[in-house]
Amino acid sequence: MKQRKFDIHAPGFPLFPKLIATSFGFGFLPVAPGTWGAVFAILVWLPLYLWVAPEVTVSVTAAAVVVFTVLGTWASSVSEKYWGKDPVIACVDETVGQWISLLPVVGVAVCPWWEILLSLALFRYFDIFKPLGIRSMERLPRGYGMMADDILAGIYSAAILLIINYTVL
Repeated sequence: MKQRKFDIHAPGFPLFPKLIATSFGFGFLPVAPGTWGAVFAILVWLPLYLWVAPEVTVSVTAAAVVVFTVLGTWASSVSEKYWGKDPVIACVDETVGQWISLLPVVGVAVCPWWEILLSLALFRYFDIFKPLGIRSMERLPRGYGMMADDILAGIYSAAILLIINYTVL
């Protein structure tokens, strides 16, 4: 599949929604911008996880999910005006979905590195293949559809991690 070229200097596209929609520019990285958006989420979340109390990490992550869901819906809607329907470089939806997927990792007693990687793999699986009603979320208009499918992918990923944490570990 041929990647579409996106003008990062799209005339008239305001900087703030462009930064939000592209997860502060990670969407402009070559190849797999959705994965870069998810990796950005992990990179931003990791210092919280490593250096802050679990309760604070969960609270800040949940707050970021809410704030960036609102901002991301708006910025994604704006991005469609300049880059067309559901542009791949608008990856804030992947960032939010990955944050949701990381919530069950907080407070895990064992070394969580494998769980962080599993969180990324599960989220990207659900985001790419869109099973279990995820694809139908894309039918919502504008930024709502762009965000909703990744939020549901994050919820499914988090549910699997919760099951692993409370039945296997």
